[in-house]
Amino acid sequence: MRIVTRARLARLEADARAAREQARQTAGGASEAYRQHVRKLYAATDRAERAEATASEVGAILAQATKELSAAQQELLLKDIEIRRLREELARGPAEGDTLTVLMHYGEPHTVYASREDAHADSATHGVPDGRWVPAGEHPAAASKWRCEAFIYDPACNGFRRAYPPAPGALGGAA
Repeated sequence: MRIVTRARLARLEADARAAREQARQTAGGASEAYRQHVRKLYAATDRAERAEATASEVGAILAQATKELSAAQQELLLKDIEIRRLREELARGPAEGDTLTVLMHYGEPHTVYASREDAHADSATHGVPDGRWVPAGEHPAAASKWRCEAFIYDPACNGFRRAYPPAPGALGGAA
């Protein structure tokens, strides 16, 4: 059995108060640590969600860029094929019977085309509506604002000649 003295009782009460104070401070520290932990957890979660959203956006941008790159590569391949074809054609040179079409503006050469269809298609940019073409023999070339003339390669003359030579006119008024 122990006898409790007043001094011992006071010391036990002081120890209990100190223990309660330490428990209160420890609980306060633990609560503050928990609040900081929760704030950090929310911040980390927010950063992760933003990173996920950014990754999703970047993925969409990358998919679009990949699609555009594929289309550009396809276009480049087609242009490369066309360049090879044109180089082969250029190396071959003109053959007898090859034709050119020249767009004439008041009888003066304006643009040279590989075909009559190309000339007619492009001439719309010069204000010539489809179906308004003047046949080569109807009027002198200088009398027509826009006119297409066909030329054929002739090895005998080492160049191109008109497919339809102009009709001979009267010389000096003689018929």
